[in-house]
Amino acid sequence: MKSSSENNSFLTTSEKVAFDKSHREKIKFNMSRYDTAVKKGKGNYKNLDIAKDRAGFLKYKVISELDRFLIEFEDNFTANGGKIIWAQNSDEALKEIQSITKHHNIKSAVKSKSMTTEEIELNDALTKDGIDVLETDLGEFIVQQAGQKPYHIVTPAMHMSKKDVALLYNEKFNTPEHLTPEELTLYTRKLLREKFTAADLGITGANFLIADTGSIALTENEGNGMLSMSFPKVHIAIAGIEKIIPKLEDLDLYWPLLSSHGTGQSMTVYNSIISGPRKNGEVDGPENMYLILLDNGRANLLNEEKQRQALSCIRCGACLNACPVYKNIGGHTYNTTYSGPIGSVITPFLSGEKKFKHLSFASSLCGKCTTVCPVKIPLHELLLQNRNHSVKKGYYTFFEKQTITLSSKALRSRKMLDLLSGKTKNSLMKLTVSKTWGPRRDLPELAPKSFNQLWKEKEME
Repeated sequence: MKSSSENNSFLTTSEKVAFDKSHREKIKFNMSRYDTAVKKGKGNYKNLDIAKDRAGFLKYKVISELDRFLIEFEDNFTANGGKIIWAQNSDEALKEIQSITKHHNIKSAVKSKSMTTEEIELNDALTKDGIDVLETDLGEFIVQQAGQKPYHIVTPAMHMSKKDVALLYNEKFNTPEHLTPEELTLYTRKLLREKFTAADLGITGANFLIADTGSIALTENEGNGMLSMSFPKVHIAIAGIEKIIPKLEDLDLYWPLLSSHGTGQSMTVYNSIISGPRKNGEVDGPENMYLILLDNGRANLLNEEKQRQALSCIRCGACLNACPVYKNIGGHTYNTTYSGPIGSVITPFLSGEKKFKHLSFASSLCGKCTTVCPVKIPLHELLLQNRNHSVKKGYYTFFEKQTITLSSKALRSRKMLDLLSGKTKNSLMKLTVSKTWGPRRDLPELAPKSFNQLWKEKEME
C-alpha cells in the first residue's frame, strides 16, 4: 500500500478525533439514542432474518441483471413524461444539470437530502453558476450553514450537540444563544417555507427506482422532499444506477427495512412515489421532471465478481452505527461522501483505488457491519477482498514488501525464529514496527526464550 497524502491526512485526523473527548461524548450520546430506537424498530419483525434474506436476494438479482431492469425503468419513466439523462461521471452530470438550469433560467433551488448530489458536489457547482441553493433537510441545513459536509449518510449533523446548533444559529441568524431544539426547528421551518414557495428548481435524490412503473420512491421524515417536488416548476432527481427494484410491491419489503435500520421507525413519516411531471388536471407537481442516472464508478464495482454485492446497499447507515472504527474516528475523517464500512468498500472503486485504498485497511474486521446489514452484504469479507485487490495492483511501499517478505520467511522457519535472542528480537521490533504500532500503545515484549526452546529444555530435565 503506497503512502499518499490522503492516507497521511486520514491517519493524522484519526489521531486527533479519536482522542477528542467532547466529540466522543456527543457521538456516544447520539449513538445510544439510535441503538435504543433501532432495537425497538427491529422488534416489529416476527422473523427479521427472512426479510433480510429476501431483500438481499432480490437486490443482488437486480445488480446481476442491471441492464435489463434499467431499460425497463427507462421505457416506463419516459412513457410517464419524464426525461432521463445518463451520466458516466460527475462532470457529465453537472454539465447536463447546468444545461437544464440555463434552459429554464433557474435562479434559486431547494434541495432535499441526497448523498448522490453530495457525491458530485452539486451545491458548489450551482453556487458558481449564481444559483442560490438551499438544503431543506434539517440536518443538511445545519451542516450547510456550518460550511461542512454531512457527517453521516442518514443523520448529517450527528456530531453536533443542541448547544452547538444554537450557537451556530446565533452566529448565522442572530437568534438567541439558548434556543431549544423545538425553537430551532420552528425557526428553520418558517425560513424554509418561504424558500419553497419562491424556488424555481427542486432537487431530490431517490431511495429506489421502480422498474415496472417507471417511478422514483422517496422516503423522509420532515416533508421537505415533498415540498421540493411540489412547488418548483422544475424537478431534477439524481440517483445511482444501482437504486433499481423490480416492482412497486417490493417497497412493502424495502421501506420498513430502511426505516427500522436507519432510524428505528416502523415507517418513515413521508413516503412518496413520483412517476413523472404534473399531468393535465393535476394541481401540483413540476411542469418538467428530469432524472439523472449516474454511473460515476459504479460500473467498476459491477466488474468485480464479489465486491459488486456492495451495490445492493440501501443507505440505511446501520453499518456506520455498528462500526467501532467509525465511532472512534467519526464521519468527516474518511473525507469521502460515503463513510464507515460501506464507504470503505465502495469508495476505492467510485473515487480511485490508489487514492482511497487505505480505507479498506481501516477496519477491525469484527464483522458487526455484516451482522446488522438489512440486505446481508458481507461487508467485512469485501474489505478483505479490497485489501487483496490493492496488493495485487501493487499499491504498497518497498518497505512494506520487504517487511512482509522477511517476516513470512522467518515465521516459516523454526531455525530462524530461534536464532536470535529475545533481547535482539525486541530491539528489531522497536526498530521496525514501533512507529506503526503508535505512540499511545506499549509495544509488547517477546519472552527471552521461545516455547520451542522451553519445551526442549523441559525434555532434557
